[in-house]
Amino acid sequence: MSIFSTILASLVALEALYIMQLEMFASKEKLENVFGLSKEYLSMEEARVSMKNQGLYNGFIGVGLLFSRFFFPVNSQFIGTTMFVIFVIIAAIYGWLSAKNIKILLLQGTPAILALLSLIIFK
Repeated sequence: MSIFSTILASLVALEALYIMQLEMFASKEKLENVFGLSKEYLSMEEARVSMKNQGLYNGFIGVGLLFSRFFFPVNSQFIGTTMFVIFVIIAAIYGWLSAKNIKILLLQGTPAILALLSLIIFK
């Protein structure tokens, strides 16, 4: 894998880990500002549990990306990294369509799409 692909995939992984940190550990005020969620929603216990669950999955994606790039055998790095990047792209598209918020696609999807293109071009 090229250094450019490694950098882009690592940025996607770090973004997923950052989102995990927000969803699992951030204050209600921070969640309200970053995700545009209402105070009423965030005050519901079910919402906080759901956010933490989403955060856990984002963490799995971030760790999976880093693990596939830096710990998989060389002959498996491309397919593993590509798979996790595609997961992020699918999540960004679904998030955009379900929340009707293009920022999700732009902020989460763009780095993943660039990483995927880099993986394909510099394979």
